[in-house]
Amino acid sequence: MINVTLTPLHYIYLFFIIIIIVAMAKKKDISLICILGIFILGLMGSKSLYGSAMGIFNSFVYATKELMPTIFIISLITAMSSILMASGINDELVSPFKGIIKNYWIAYWLIGIVMMILSWFFWPSPAVALIGALFLPIAKKAGLPAIGVAIAMNLFGHGIALSSDYIIQAAPKLTGDAAGISVGSVMSASVPLVITMGLVTTVSAFYFLRKDIKSGSLPIEFNLEEEEANSERKVLISSRKLRKLLALLIVILFTLDIIIMFKANLQGGDATALIGGTAVFILSLISIISYKKNALDKITEDLVKGLQFGFKIFGIVIPVAAFFYLGDAAFFDVFGNILPETSHGIVNDLGVALANIVPLNSIVSSATLTAVGAITGLDGSGFSGISLVGSIAKIFSTALGGGVEILTALGQIAGIWVGGGTIVPWAVIPVAAICGIDAFELTKKNFKPVVIGLVVTTIVAIFLI
Repeated sequence: MINVTLTPLHYIYLFFIIIIIVAMAKKKDISLICILGIFILGLMGSKSLYGSAMGIFNSFVYATKELMPTIFIISLITAMSSILMASGINDELVSPFKGIIKNYWIAYWLIGIVMMILSWFFWPSPAVALIGALFLPIAKKAGLPAIGVAIAMNLFGHGIALSSDYIIQAAPKLTGDAAGISVGSVMSASVPLVITMGLVTTVSAFYFLRKDIKSGSLPIEFNLEEEEANSERKVLISSRKLRKLLALLIVILFTLDIIIMFKANLQGGDATALIGGTAVFILSLISIISYKKNALDKITEDLVKGLQFGFKIFGIVIPVAAFFYLGDAAFFDVFGNILPETSHGIVNDLGVALANIVPLNSIVSSATLTAVGAITGLDGSGFSGISLVGSIAKIFSTALGGGVEILTALGQIAGIWVGGGTIVPWAVIPVAAICGIDAFELTKKNFKPVVIGLVVTTIVAIFLI
């Protein structure tokens, strides 16, 4: 087995994870709990009062650096959306879908499937802003609340697409290398598990969503009077022909982005940067056409509004992100090398410790890989711990006499669904921000379907080993 030494820091981190979960279940804000957790971890590790105080600030800086690309892409898309709505171009962009999305059933599944396909090619980050900006208004008009749009985008994009990663193949490469098997083996083994997890989670999420809508706990957000007022509002670009032309230009530009991403193999941050730069160009162009002489001032106004929105949304989550980042490499950056030399980060160490104390058979091995994957996902990355699950899968399969591919795929799915992120609160922020909802509310809505999906997928894995 893999040797690991647990220290008081590991137990303190685990204790605060439990407190955070309990607080979230009681619908309490967890920022103060996270700040206290950072302080106590720093105090116990560094034995320095001022060092632990510095650690709070440095952990915030670390989290902000990590989140900055996401903050900017949300801010820029928001700024661009503002001028598109004011000019009337947004209405022209969504008009082709008005005949297709007639009810919230179609809205949920269509948004999810489109999100999944785009996320397979370019990962969810760039897709979130595009899908949200285009589909949110029309989905709400069809009767799907903003939280429903967010759930669909989150589960299909950050869940199904990212955990399978069949096109870019970063996830199966990491887990496959750690398990000593090929990428193709991981992907083949993951197919029935991804289908099971995807179907169970999205169907159960839709069931709970439909139940809430019918009970009235999620009221329909579309306002007919408001829609009529919007349809009669004065738009900045009066010529519908020009609005349609500009809408077509925007579609062409973003389509070119997708082609460039594919041809130049742009992924993750690079793909997000391309989308962001295009959004700034569109914002500038539409502002010049719409505002004419006042364009210089108006562009700045829209950018400032977008940035204010981005930082307002992300400001409340930075303390949470800072705490969860400490479960991985951030701990060494913030507090130095105060963990044992053999440590691979607090979260990964806890996952290894769990794997070391359980007996080995197909049932326990599958359940343990799911638990370890979920635990390593608590750092919010989803990818940082999946090499670990590959290593553990290899060890378990040796004892079982086979099943390394299934165990590896199972751990990969659990790690990315939890940390990639549909569960860890700050990981769902981009989707929540673009849909204008509370991130913690989205996490709570995701929690039950994802847990049900993981349980069913684990059972399927037991029979496949």
